[in-house]
Amino acid sequence: MVRSSRGGASPGTWRREPGTVVRRAAAVPEQATAPFVIFAGSRVPRVPTEWTPHSHPVHELVWVRGGTLTSRVGDRVFTVSEGHGLWMPAGVLHGGRATAGAEFHDAFFAPDRTPFAFEEPIAIAMTPVLESLLTHLSRTDLDGAARARAESVVFDVLQPSERQFALQLPGDARIDAIAEALLDDPADCRSLDEWARALGISDRTVTRAFRHATGLSFAQWRQALRVHRALMLLSEGVDVQTVSESLGYAQPSTFIAAFRRVMGTTPGAYFDATDGTPDGVRNPVSGVQNS
Repeated sequence: MVRSSRGGASPGTWRREPGTVVRRAAAVPEQATAPFVIFAGSRVPRVPTEWTPHSHPVHELVWVRGGTLTSRVGDRVFTVSEGHGLWMPAGVLHGGRATAGAEFHDAFFAPDRTPFAFEEPIAIAMTPVLESLLTHLSRTDLDGAARARAESVVFDVLQPSERQFALQLPGDARIDAIAEALLDDPADCRSLDEWARALGISDRTVTRAFRHATGLSFAQWRQALRVHRALMLLSEGVDVQTVSESLGYAQPSTFIAAFRRVMGTTPGAYFDATDGTPDGVRNPVSGVQNS
């Protein structure tokens, strides 16, 4: 099933881009269950693509090059950019979205033959070695011995990323309207007092609700949300100044400081560290003054 969306908010995720195609997840390839332990593949969505909530009977590792991938799992939104992947355990209900033109990769792991278990979705460090091995395993002409050797090395090098990219949504009816509005428009600059008045509750109630549901203050949570959105925009080639303006920051330096507080580094340093950009494709944040 495929349908096109002209926009509008998808509950609990970012506003859909015009022209987004919404798909049901394809069936897991038969090779992903037997005789292989790992089955890998790739494709390039020509338009922004969203997959409706689904689960798989096998573990799944997804990653992209030249864009970003977001996934909604319960009350969490995961945003992974180049250099990172997302491990989805078997049976976990999730939806996903990839940006147009991103090189989308996935690998399926047979649960009964995978010698480790991540019980929750988790960001994975997509090192060059790991990516090369999984690309190698996407071949259909490997004999059993060659495949077994490559799979054993995958199990040795596959590790969680030092950075995790989960944005905790409140899941509290008193403040869910704030979360949905900010997902729809991260530049919404309404203050805590303004939101409390709009919802007809006290600012202390809003403060306590955010702390209890997300572990962050309202201001910290909005900042984290904006940085998640920034990861998507920067990966798509949008420059820092435009990202800053689109997220409601008065100055790029203010945005860079906020990015540093959430990610522990500046946008330029972050993308330099994870830069796998193909030759001839400009890194939109390289060369930016990050002082």
